[in-house]
Amino acid sequence: MIRASIYRSDDAITSFQVTGHADAGPYGQDIVCAAVSVLTIAMVNGLQQVVHNDVVVNQDAENGGLMEVDHISTAREAQVLMQTLQNGLLDIQDSYPDNIEVKIFDK
Repeated sequence: MIRASIYRSDDAITSFQVTGHADAGPYGQDIVCAAVSVLTIAMVNGLQQVVHNDVVVNQDAENGGLMEVDHISTAREAQVLMQTLQNGLLDIQDSYPDNIEVKIFDK
């Protein structure tokens, strides 16, 4: 199961973490894993390349799957991307509750 944790402070998403594997299909054909991967990578690219937010990224695809993103700006542009990420992950969870769990935490 993929576990996504979103951390909020003062109504702004300041970091997120995604771990695990969806196990919704064979390697290379797992649509849940692919959807989460595309969504999270697109958001990091958007933060770095479009919004110019110097986020801290830690990832380890080999040992259970991990992506941690920290130091997300509270600027409106960054938060629009982060709300999009949150909404997308929750939509995937609604469709595939056995494969992904999303939790939102207040710091």
